[in-house]
Amino acid sequence: MNKAIILAGGQGKRMKADMPKPLFRVLGEPMLEWVISACESAGVSDICVIKGFKGEMIDEYLNGRYTTALQAERLGTGHAVMQAIPFLEGDTSGNTLVLCGDAPFIDKATIEGSLAFHEEQGNAVTVITSELDEPFGYGRIIRSADGSVSGIVEQKDATDEQKAVKEVNSGTYWFRTADLIGLLGKLTNNNAQGEYYLTDTIAIAIAEGGRAGAYKSDNPDIIKGANDRRELLEFNNYARMKVFEKHMDNGVGFTCLDGVIIERSVEIGQGTEILPGTILRGNTKIGSGCCIGPNVVIENSIIGDRTVVNTAQIYDSEVEPDVNIGPFVHIRPDCHIGKESKIGDFVEVKNSSIGEKTAIAHLAYIGDSDVGRKVNIGCGTVTVNYDGITKNRCVIGDNSFIGCNTNLIAPVKLGKAVYTAAGTTVTRDIPDYALAIERGVMKINEGYTIRKLKTKQGK
Repeated sequence: MNKAIILAGGQGKRMKADMPKPLFRVLGEPMLEWVISACESAGVSDICVIKGFKGEMIDEYLNGRYTTALQAERLGTGHAVMQAIPFLEGDTSGNTLVLCGDAPFIDKATIEGSLAFHEEQGNAVTVITSELDEPFGYGRIIRSADGSVSGIVEQKDATDEQKAVKEVNSGTYWFRTADLIGLLGKLTNNNAQGEYYLTDTIAIAIAEGGRAGAYKSDNPDIIKGANDRRELLEFNNYARMKVFEKHMDNGVGFTCLDGVIIERSVEIGQGTEILPGTILRGNTKIGSGCCIGPNVVIENSIIGDRTVVNTAQIYDSEVEPDVNIGPFVHIRPDCHIGKESKIGDFVEVKNSSIGEKTAIAHLAYIGDSDVGRKVNIGCGTVTVNYDGITKNRCVIGDNSFIGCNTNLIAPVKLGKAVYTAAGTTVTRDIPDYALAIERGVMKINEGYTIRKLKTKQGK
């Protein structure tokens, strides 16, 4: 089985934050997650993450999904990989990919292509490289006459001739797993920094008669690693534009990109327009012909075709086609909004199902409720779902008309075509086709205002 080791122990001091650098986010996901998903998409799912600084935060994020190993001291990249030797020894039959957890733009095609090259060439180690117009600062790949790698020379050690080389080391490698274990055991720290360098495995492999190869990726972005907040912002802007380009190629329209953030996992149908201030996160799916925005947040939700969402927030819910939502709407988790419904201004819906063609036009709270088809919810209606200890549900039948300022004290069930008069507080079930009226007796005190004003004038 092929394996992956992801180096995620860096602190990132220049980020000026008390967390591991690979957990900093690009388009809402930690850089570490970008690397993991690239491995998984390429069929490499047996992964060990090397943690170091604040390693417990890595464990908390991964939540048991993958093996982790602790590098207690920062003694170089080779030393980091040494911590995964027990993980490697579990199965030495395949190959192992070593990657950096803060280089998020490694991609499936590069992983798959480099593995095929590695196996075809029979290499002990294959370095994944990229060619840059401006290679300053990167380790240069030095090739032999037969195209194999004879070494990697860092910028500070390179001759003028070597500095002219534009092929650079990405910091990502394939090893035959059994070879990697052996090579790690032969690394030394006989250098000024007293560290164990993974790059030294190349010279060791060659000295032992093994072959070291270099696979040049077509993706120059695989070498990008964020070292400070400015570079992290550049990463976000770069990734953001790549996502926009993908959606525009698929027929999604943007009139202006101000404030628009779309995470890479989001799906959007053809002909949908995305307006400024729209943020789409997680496993969100937007249908075709929708208008989303301005000022919308949608997270882990499904939005049906031809739906309009304006100035609203929607979380972990499903909205069927041809729904009109907003402005100033909050749809909280576990809601299902039926087709051709209207959820109007200053409405909050929580853990509720709303039937098709139902209208909740304005100023209402519907929580823990099952609302039928073609129901009209009047202004100021509240489902009183919490008694201070437990949440209770309300049921409203099809074709009901809920008058303004109705309070439904859960648990309560309204039958089909029930009407409630404005200002009614409903405390028990109502049968089909009934009208519920609950009001106190209105008293009129004639002349009250005149008497009140005379009292004020006398002071």
